[in-house]
Amino acid sequence: MSSGVSEILVVDDEDFNRELIAEYLDTAGYAHAAVENGEQALAILKESSDRFSAILLDRMMPGINGLEVLKQIKNTEALKNLPVIMQTAKAGKENMLEGLAAGAHYYLTKPYDQETLVTIVRTAVRDYEQYRDLKHSVQESNRTLSLMSKGEFRYNTIEQGRNLATMLANACDEPDRVVLGLTELMINAVEHGNLGITYEEKSELNANGDLEAEIDIRLNMEEYSSKQVVVEFERRDSEIVFVISDEGDGFDWEQYLELSPERVFDSHGRGIAMAKSISFDSIEYKDRGNKVCMSVNCRQHGVQE
Repeated sequence: MSSGVSEILVVDDEDFNRELIAEYLDTAGYAHAAVENGEQALAILKESSDRFSAILLDRMMPGINGLEVLKQIKNTEALKNLPVIMQTAKAGKENMLEGLAAGAHYYLTKPYDQETLVTIVRTAVRDYEQYRDLKHSVQESNRTLSLMSKGEFRYNTIEQGRNLATMLANACDEPDRVVLGLTELMINAVEHGNLGITYEEKSELNANGDLEAEIDIRLNMEEYSSKQVVVEFERRDSEIVFVISDEGDGFDWEQYLELSPERVFDSHGRGIAMAKSISFDSIEYKDRGNKVCMSVNCRQHGVQE
């Protein structure tokens, strides 16, 4: 995936901010378009819903403010999964919680730091383009998996996890919704579980662009190479249940079920919260955090189209 083909929509009422962001995005190789108010942003998004890979949205603007634009985006089916990076000079906890509740999983504060802005944009674009690829794969896959009632699967690489998530999502009534969260949790089981990459290490690796290389290195190390992730699938009368278990040491999972203001500016750490809010009807961690159970409500077995 090349960032050069990704286009970013910048929404800010101040000329200086738009010019500064444009300079940063140009340096990082991103195409971009800029508008100066919420009305223009909604118009261009509704005209070309699949044009952009992320939105840099100013919160405080005359007319329709950024929070209202965000709410309208999240209430529009064709736009609801488009990542919105809320940029604001107001970094108070209450303001951030309001934005998080409305669907802003990415945040930036003014004045802008170039490295931070580019890292957040890169993360948002990568997450969204991976989601679009997964959605396409789901649509192309064989829907006969809706007949599957129970199974156990094992994998040890990120690529295997993504492929398996795509396949298992097809067993659900709404595979496009499920595939996002299932992929996030199955990747976590490799990165943070079996390979032991800590939160702090991933922050540094993301900033340096070295995450994929580090994953490859660890997958080839003797202490990690034999570790596997186990995924259990079971269709019940009114729900589908997934259980993901890794061989890691576990983690303090409770703090990641919601995206907190303390971590909102980080380049990662939102996958579990997004899986909980978007993909699953319930999510529960067990043992020391190396086993997670998720359920999705479904129609009764045998009546799916």
